[in-house]
Amino acid sequence: MTRKAIGIDLGGTTIKAGLVSESTGLIEENSIPTGAEDGPEKVLDRVASLITEFRQGNSDVVGVGIGAPGAINWERTTVSGPPNFPGWQSVHVGNALASRLNKPILTLVENDANAAALGSAHYGVGHRFDSFIMVTLGTGVGGAIIYQNKIFRGATGAAGEIGHMTINYEGPFARSGVAGAIEAYLGQRFLSRHARYRLMNKKDSLMHKMAEADLQGITPKMLFEAAELGDEGAKEVLAWAGHKLGCVLGSAVNLLDIRKIVVGGGLSAAGNYILDATRSTLIHYVTPVLQGGLEVVQETRGNDVGMLGAGHLVFQHLDEHGISPD
Repeated sequence: MTRKAIGIDLGGTTIKAGLVSESTGLIEENSIPTGAEDGPEKVLDRVASLITEFRQGNSDVVGVGIGAPGAINWERTTVSGPPNFPGWQSVHVGNALASRLNKPILTLVENDANAAALGSAHYGVGHRFDSFIMVTLGTGVGGAIIYQNKIFRGATGAAGEIGHMTINYEGPFARSGVAGAIEAYLGQRFLSRHARYRLMNKKDSLMHKMAEADLQGITPKMLFEAAELGDEGAKEVLAWAGHKLGCVLGSAVNLLDIRKIVVGGGLSAAGNYILDATRSTLIHYVTPVLQGGLEVVQETRGNDVGMLGAGHLVFQHLDEHGISPD
């Protein structure tokens, strides 16, 4: 019998949950608003309601995996300091959910970028590679390392934070406090600000019709839409972003000797408007001996990989510990 797990992607605005088949991937899914401003107790109530929904009529569910922002402990039980989640200091998610469910269930938590990478490795474009670097471009810049089809977690579980790697020690500060971190260039708020200043005096740019007055409402999605309509200014901004990404990925390749890179997250929808510049830049920042086999690909499963990876986390845990669910 094919095992099933519940995979949950805990986002700042939306909680996405799916029933995941080990062999075929996503069977069904649902999503509800996170309501993060209501505090951890209410958010955990909503997560529990989704788990209860998917367990009904699915007695073969073997566990729950949750991809969450913030720091995750080595045991994959506790989330600490997730950004954009007011009131979350350190929450033992397994215990919190057990008290809300009629029947306890194996519950594992992993960093959301790590979960997305695991989903890509087993169900997405990363399936072609046994080892790759994952970058997620969204509100911030997330990162993960897959080595031989498993998450490389480092010494404490926090490895892969590419968003905090610097490309300019005198550059702008990211929210993490790191000067010149790649997130200070490609995080949604930072990229929108750069685009606004860059396009302010390009009166032929479609941004002046698409965004609010003085380009205050510009978004990365608008840049992509304008690029698709032939806006050269928008294309230039996206290529600028791709160049920055190529710079930081060069350092990652030199460090890890992993030459396959998967790019996901909302901004990755801009596709080759960003990734062509990433590819052409990357080669200039990788030492010659490591240049063979370099490849940068776009994750095509979108946000589904977060749920898929969270679910697959359960299957890997059971196999690694030789556990046969009741």
